[in-house]
Amino acid sequence: MEQQAVVQQNQNDLPDIGELESMVGILLAEARAQGAGSAEAAVSVDNGLSVTVRLGDVETLEYHRDHGLGITVYFGQRKASASTSDFSRKSLRETVEAACAIARYTSEDRYAGLADADRMARDIPDLDLYHPWPIGVETAIETTRRCEAAARDVDARISNSEGATLATHQGLRVYGNTHGFMGGYPSTRHSLSCSMIGEESGQMQRDYWYTVARNKDGLQAPEVVGRIAAERTLQRLGARPVATCDVPVVFSAEAAGGLFGHFVAAVRGGNLYRKSSFLLDQLGKPVFPAFVHIHEEPTIKNGLGSAAFDAEGVETVAHDLIRDGVLQSYVLDSYSARKLGMQTTGNAGGVHNLIIDPGAMALPDLLREMGRGLLVTELMGQGINMVTGDYSRGAAGFWVEQGEIRFPVEEITIAGNLRDMFRQVVAIGNDVDLRGNIRTGSVLIERMTIAGQ
Repeated sequence: MEQQAVVQQNQNDLPDIGELESMVGILLAEARAQGAGSAEAAVSVDNGLSVTVRLGDVETLEYHRDHGLGITVYFGQRKASASTSDFSRKSLRETVEAACAIARYTSEDRYAGLADADRMARDIPDLDLYHPWPIGVETAIETTRRCEAAARDVDARISNSEGATLATHQGLRVYGNTHGFMGGYPSTRHSLSCSMIGEESGQMQRDYWYTVARNKDGLQAPEVVGRIAAERTLQRLGARPVATCDVPVVFSAEAAGGLFGHFVAAVRGGNLYRKSSFLLDQLGKPVFPAFVHIHEEPTIKNGLGSAAFDAEGVETVAHDLIRDGVLQSYVLDSYSARKLGMQTTGNAGGVHNLIIDPGAMALPDLLREMGRGLLVTELMGQGINMVTGDYSRGAAGFWVEQGEIRFPVEEITIAGNLRDMFRQVVAIGNDVDLRGNIRTGSVLIERMTIAGQ
């Protein structure tokens, strides 16, 4: 019960990393004792505070603390996993027993197993990911109220609020395997968001804004977040559909991240070995125009997607996915790499800081380059066929004439094929959105179909 007591005694802080390493070591030793040829285990502890204020009143106040562990065992090429949130020594032993019992009945899979030992991370650098924010509840409420109040004060047409939310999170995860690898580090993530409702001539619109960072000092001021949320809401008043047409489209930076998220999904190992990707067999072939450079930079200091090793302990390294428009690399973990006869790219668990190099133009320049077309600022629905690349999603944004925004647009659908859309990228803006794991500016695409009136 000693391990359980450690977690309970530190409800406001993370436990010492050595305590979690000890638990991982116990899990791995127990797996060996029960006959597993190899094993991997992870233990995590997370806590945080979230406050939502709506119309000046506290709507929700939540403190959360989560912890859990998981073990995966291999008996030859037979694999099984088990997990628990009970950190007692008895529970650790029983969790390993459960995994081992399952493994004895699973089928052989010749691709199963730990990542290769020579790919384990050797040195784990400090990536500056841990900046706890010991904010008190009263201060959190006051900060959130300031954010919402700033939004409501912008204009009388701001008629209602969906609230402002402040959230702070800190976590610690340790991973180890029977290759002898053991690694872990704490991390933090803080955010402030605001969503407002505007009304004019009987029409209502909503929009939002948010800021997120590892360090609270990287957040925008509450008044700035509220003001931007209100201004974005006001800009959407008077929105209407447009007639069905084929025109150029600019995806704003916050919308463009999803576009490149579809690219990552198309080159992910699981979709490739299942032959369910429109970019199957495209390695070494042009996928984007020659000016496009997409690369992964996993060890950016303070980065929201930074990690020194992936979910299998494999060292993460900077590498190109697209160089000169040509597909250079897939996104692979060890299992999918073996299925494809390749090597892992250190992407078990996903990509880490995917960067799309910006061009020289700001968003207004992209709109002038487009001339007449649609600026997309919000996307709805999930109309993506990963096998064919067919793309159809609800959208909202602004109609552009002669390079200038004319009026807001709603109740439309934009459609195309991702393979064509990638090849028809005309320019990438320098208004890079740094608030996520995919860093891109706005993207101008030569032509898409707008389904409206």
